[in-house]
Amino acid sequence: MRRPAAVLLMFALTACGGGTTHPVATPPASPSATSPAPEPLVTHADGTVLSCDGPGVRLPSALSGLSPAGSFNRLESLRRPLEVRGRIWSDNDERLYVGVVCGPRTAEHFVTLVGKATLTLYGGKPALRWTTRTGVRCFMWLERPGTAVYIGATPGLSSEIKPIAADITAG
Repeated sequence: MRRPAAVLLMFALTACGGGTTHPVATPPASPSATSPAPEPLVTHADGTVLSCDGPGVRLPSALSGLSPAGSFNRLESLRRPLEVRGRIWSDNDERLYVGVVCGPRTAEHFVTLVGKATLTLYGGKPALRWTTRTGVRCFMWLERPGTAVYIGATPGLSSEIKPIAADITAG
């Protein structure tokens, strides 16, 4: 049943064109904060660049009022283990996670990455939104084959998901 649904989705997304749908935080699993940032991670004066063996994704340089709080290399929500590279920012007990998920090459593969996620479009690209058991609101879109961009936020920072997604640029 999944394969026909994914194929139908792929055709629907292709037919939809490039309309932009902005992320809205909605519903399941938080990033696992761990060790130092995995490579390649490059920090420039104008922002941090995360990469999955190709052109990088530039994160916004200034996240107003937030302090750097480390990195993460795993997302508990993913149904299969994939390489994840991300940064964490915080404001008191609130956290904001931004990173890349390496591996999904097709819309069909991408839409099956997270169980119980809502499928949407972002900039004409397939996107998923969900909330974890711990309340982290998540949004992820397939930027290009092999690279998905992930943004997660605790409830107090969930309003930041939309503007941060708009500020992320692909190289």
